Amino acid sequence: MTDKGKLPVLLLVVVILVSLSLAGGVFYLFQKEQAKNLDLQKQLKEINTRLITAETNLRDYKDRSSDLETKLKLAETEIDKLNNDLQQEKTTKIEALAKIEQLRIDLEQQKSLRTDLEKKFNKAQKDVEKIQGQLKILDSEKSELEAKLKELETQSLGVELGKIVVSSEPTLLPQAEVKTTKEKPQKVKSSALEGKVLVVNKDYNFIVINLGSKDGVEIGNVFSVYRDTKYLGDVKVEKVHDFMAAAGFVTADIKDKVNEEDRVVRKGK
Repeated sequence: MTDKGKLPVLLLVVVILVSLSLAGGVFYLFQKEQAKNLDLQKQLKEINTRLITAETNLRDYKDRSSDLETKLKLAETEIDKLNNDLQQEKTTKIEALAKIEQLRIDLEQQKSLRTDLEKKFNKAQKDVEKIQGQLKILDSEKSELEAKLKELETQSLGVELGKIVVSSEPTLLPQAEVKTTKEKPQKVKSSALEGKVLVVNKDYNFIVINLGSKDGVEIGNVFSVYRDTKYLGDVKVEKVHDFMAAAGFVTADIKDKVNEEDRVVRKGK
């Protein structure tokens, strides 16, 4: 072959080699691109899978979030209720403390009152004991007085009865009496019964006169008491014996005025 004939062959070979090289490169690139594409598809599938999982998780999160919001609302409601209960408990506690304080004050007052009552009770016991002692003394004096009354009654059996003052007309007490006292003159009516004071008992507020049922004296009769012609006051018969009677003071001041041997005159009969 000539040189001119070899040149096209060479070019053809070069072209073929270049084409083969290009084809190999293209095939290599195609294979690489296909592998890359497959890898991308694989990655896309993984991403889709992850996306589906993420969406599922998101739905779960939303559901959980909704549940949490519901629970949060319930918790807030429960907290509000607990706060109200706590406030009420605080108020109740304050009221209870106030009541306890009031009870403590009342207890202190009761203790003070009890102490006062105990003191008063002790004093009353002492007073009762003192009064009982005085009653024993008075009972003794009363027994002595009753014995004296019996003795006087026995002695009066042989004594002259009280004088009966008889007048045809009512007369006034002597003028001297009007001048010496501020009391109004007492009228001594006809058939006025007159006697005298035997005993004066200032502890029991009565006197004993020497007039009794034998003289016509009755319970409720009122006698005026005189010392000479001076009017001292009135006494009222409370107990009657045969020859003597016990009469109580009509007014309290007469107790310190009357003495034994003073004259008594019945009023109203």
